[in-house]
Amino acid sequence: MSKDIVLAFSGGLDTSFCVPYLNERGYLVHTVFADTGGVSAEERDYIEQRAKELGVASHRTVDASQAIWDGFVKPLIQAGEFYQGQYPLLVSDRYVIVEESLKRCDELGTKSFAHGCTGMGNDQVRFDLAVKALGDYDIVAPIREIQKEHTEVRAYEQKYLEARGFDVRAKTKHYTINENVLGVTISGGEIDRWQEPGEGAVGWCAPRSEWPAEPMRVSIEFVRGEAVAIDGRRIAGGEILQQLNPAFARYGVGRNLYTGDTTIGLKGRIVFEAPGLTALLVAHRALEEAVLTKQQNRFKPDVGRKWTELVYEGFYHDPLKYDLEAFLASTQRMVNGKVVVETRGGTVYPIAIGSPHILQTAKATYAQAADWGVAEAEGFIRLYGMSSTLWAEVNRGAGGAS
Repeated sequence: MSKDIVLAFSGGLDTSFCVPYLNERGYLVHTVFADTGGVSAEERDYIEQRAKELGVASHRTVDASQAIWDGFVKPLIQAGEFYQGQYPLLVSDRYVIVEESLKRCDELGTKSFAHGCTGMGNDQVRFDLAVKALGDYDIVAPIREIQKEHTEVRAYEQKYLEARGFDVRAKTKHYTINENVLGVTISGGEIDRWQEPGEGAVGWCAPRSEWPAEPMRVSIEFVRGEAVAIDGRRIAGGEILQQLNPAFARYGVGRNLYTGDTTIGLKGRIVFEAPGLTALLVAHRALEEAVLTKQQNRFKPDVGRKWTELVYEGFYHDPLKYDLEAFLASTQRMVNGKVVVETRGGTVYPIAIGSPHILQTAKATYAQAADWGVAEAEGFIRLYGMSSTLWAEVNRGAGGAS
């Protein structure tokens, strides 16, 4: 008898391969596509049609735009740190995908869940650990299974599909492309070979030759560290990135080539584009640094980096991640105000900040005016540098104070 299984489906090469592979092993495949708002209506239609032509028992598209905002974007921006200072965790929609897929498993009364992750990458860790944290489900990973017998996995998948009469998109033959509301990641081909990315390794961002001549300014309003309005218009969180992404992509904002440490120990290399997240982070950081104390601004990045590491490495449901989010939420109590950011292409700058909580006083302005005297300044400097000054005095002439 056939057994129901839910497959997290994107319509790409790997998940397309999974459908006939699982069918031929006696499964009734039910696909789920978690739409975070990062794909066009045409792409969404293609994914649905692709699932049907591959022979699924059922397909479901789920609106996950608000879920990805609440569960990831909001705490990421409040954490204020990208992974290894560069990568904005664009693959974190995996956790939402798992949650929505397991809901479908429960509806169908099955414990079987499948994903299209390879055995070489980080996504398998994120998928598997998230599933294990959320319940007692059986995980089937067809791509990992075929790796036992085939070294050129993508070539084998392509031939497998074509032998059964299924076309393979040209762009998925050369690159692995992941696209969601967070941004675009591109790997494979010459990128994996540590060479210059080819002309096909492009996503949303316009090349420099196509950047508009006039600069663009955008006002972003925050309440308790969460973006709530763009240019004075209140917008639901799930829609904010959908507005910021195309606007800043026209100016090439957020495109980079990242090389870093993966969860499994290899060095990873990808092209990524995250225009909206980049603009949000710049605006939030500018506001936050103006309203938090010096001690908060010094300590908080350590917490942010740890939160980012946990999410990157698959520990999205670890208790420590929630503990860190409680701290981050506490730091955001006074992060209220508006920031105007500007781009002339490639980079975003915060050019104006407005908030009732900026730590300033009318009695003193840095390098301009102060309500203390010379004696107070000299006394502060003397006490503040006492340890270093004493060391220099005590050891002067001893050969160690050069």
